[in-house]
Amino acid sequence: MELLLKRNFIKMINVLFVCSRNKWRSPTVEKIYKHSIEFNVRSAGTEPSARIKITAKLIDWADIIFAMEKKHKQRLIKNFPSQTSSKKIIVLDITDEYEYMDPELIDMLKISVSSYLNNIEE
Repeated sequence: MELLLKRNFIKMINVLFVCSRNKWRSPTVEKIYKHSIEFNVRSAGTEPSARIKITAKLIDWADIIFAMEKKHKQRLIKNFPSQTSSKKIIVLDITDEYEYMDPELIDMLKISVSSYLNNIEE
């Protein structure tokens, strides 16, 4: 009960993960952090064919954005200049060569994302 009361007073951090088509990389990392008690997580893609397309509303929602590649960050800034101007966008440099929930991808995402998220919590 005490944990539930404390959780109501802690602002959860909204984390957005972005890749191209929102099929493999960003949905994988969203699933990894889906049940976190510190973070609300969502994912989207920058391509017109994305499963979930990036929107201004999603960017506004996010406290921090993780882009899988530099091109994703560039597209966000180009297509949503006012929404991204004050956002922290971190490039993970994870190329599009993995399938959804690939064990190697999971390991890479956990290592690279957790180093940033752990610093936010402190």
